[in-house]
Amino acid sequence: MSQVPEAGRGTVTPVRVVIALCLVAPFVAMLWVGSYAKTDPEFAGIPFFYWYQMLWVVIATALTMIAYKLWQRDQRARREGPGR
Repeated sequence: MSQVPEAGRGTVTPVRVVIALCLVAPFVAMLWVGSYAKTDPEFAGIPFFYWYQMLWVVIATALTMIAYKLWQRDQRARREGPGR
């Protein structure tokens, strides 16, 4: 069984902070109901309450994709790290 060094596993880097923000932002936006619990402005006859939530579906998808790509790049950089 190989031993994985524990030194770099829990390191907080700026990239990991950005990843966390990308993943947390949709939750914060949806849990803050007071910011979108209204009907105006309407978009194409759809009340704000509904189109705001549907917009966040698209935004959350994009943020999740960004977080995934950043995570892949971070993991690749760690494997190729300074020791190799």
